[in-house]
Amino acid sequence: MDYWVKMLMCLMAAYTCWSGCVEVDPETEAVYGHEFKIRCISCKKRGETVAKTFTEWFFKGDGMETFDLILLRQHPKTNILDSRFEGRLKWNGSSHSEDLQDMSVVISNVSYDHAGTYMCRVNRTLIFESHEYNTNVTKFIDVTVVDKGNRDIASIVSEIMMYVLIVVLTIWLVVEMIYCYRKIAAAGEEAVLENASDYLAITTESKDNCLVVQPQE
Repeated sequence: MDYWVKMLMCLMAAYTCWSGCVEVDPETEAVYGHEFKIRCISCKKRGETVAKTFTEWFFKGDGMETFDLILLRQHPKTNILDSRFEGRLKWNGSSHSEDLQDMSVVISNVSYDHAGTYMCRVNRTLIFESHEYNTNVTKFIDVTVVDKGNRDIASIVSEIMMYVLIVVLTIWLVVEMIYCYRKIAAAGEEAVLENASDYLAITTESKDNCLVVQPQE
């Protein structure tokens, strides 16, 4: 039983290191008529802190002076508040918890009217045992719309680095699991040897007691 408990603890520790939050710069070039994801990620400084988050998305088109509220996400509901994005804008971030860290959205069938500046406002309440603390994070994304997508060198290098990082983390995870397995197996062998030694000691002591008792009879 102890063997499986230790193995489970090792796997949980490895999984915790694997599932961290990473803030990635958003793409800014949308292709006309295609789907486009506007990425907005805001990680907590301490992942173990419980939090409640709601998100507001604003849009300011080219030539406009003010931002208009286009989407409000407050788990589990998403409200589209601008007719220009009805049927085209959808939530693509965290969806199973109030503790949001990925606030991304997706625009389907992009048109030239979708070019402009998007503002992602993250309203987070950190919940501690004795008090609550409110924080706000605002991110701006300038989006352009082109007829045909062109991948720049930076995006290619970023994608390559991402795959390299995935491979490195996978290898590290396998090594960590092998290390835990060997350590637990060694501990199990020591426990078996110790139990065997105790059994032999008890058996020898019992035989000695029998030899002592027989002459007395």
